[in-house]
Amino acid sequence: MVIVRPETRADISAIHAIHRASFPTDAEAMLVDRLRVGHHLTVSLVAEVRDEVVGHIAFSPVSISSGLSGVGLAPVAVSEPHRNRGVATALIRAGLTECRTAGFGWVVVLGEPEYYRRFGFRAAAEFGLNDEYGGGLAFQAVELIPGALPRDAGLVRYGPEFAEFG
Repeated sequence: MVIVRPETRADISAIHAIHRASFPTDAEAMLVDRLRVGHHLTVSLVAEVRDEVVGHIAFSPVSISSGLSGVGLAPVAVSEPHRNRGVATALIRAGLTECRTAGFGWVVVLGEPEYYRRFGFRAAAEFGLNDEYGGGLAFQAVELIPGALPRDAGLVRYGPEFAEFG
């Protein structure tokens, strides 16, 4: 059984190790560390199986020129033995719920369109939004609170920590 809960200080080394093992470089692990140090982990959840942290998801602030802000989902990772068992799905669903509860009206992600579609994400270009990394169709958005997602607002900017690894 997967339990999803907010991260604690005791989880930090496990979170770092999961991201290091899940991506080709240390960039995502270092990004999460920098977001945490900068107090920009708006929502940070872990997945536990039998008291072991096996997954992590991070959401951090994003903004558009009008000053409206939402959150960006990045990164999400699950340890190898627990992949393809619904852990990432549980993290994403819980994370979106937590973001909505916290009052965030919209979320963006740069990821596989077919995968994220199941969570309600659509191409951000449909809303007149684009990203600073040239994500094209992989740059997607979902509205958590009706009417909150800005239309035709242009460029969505991630926090400065992302530029360190862009």
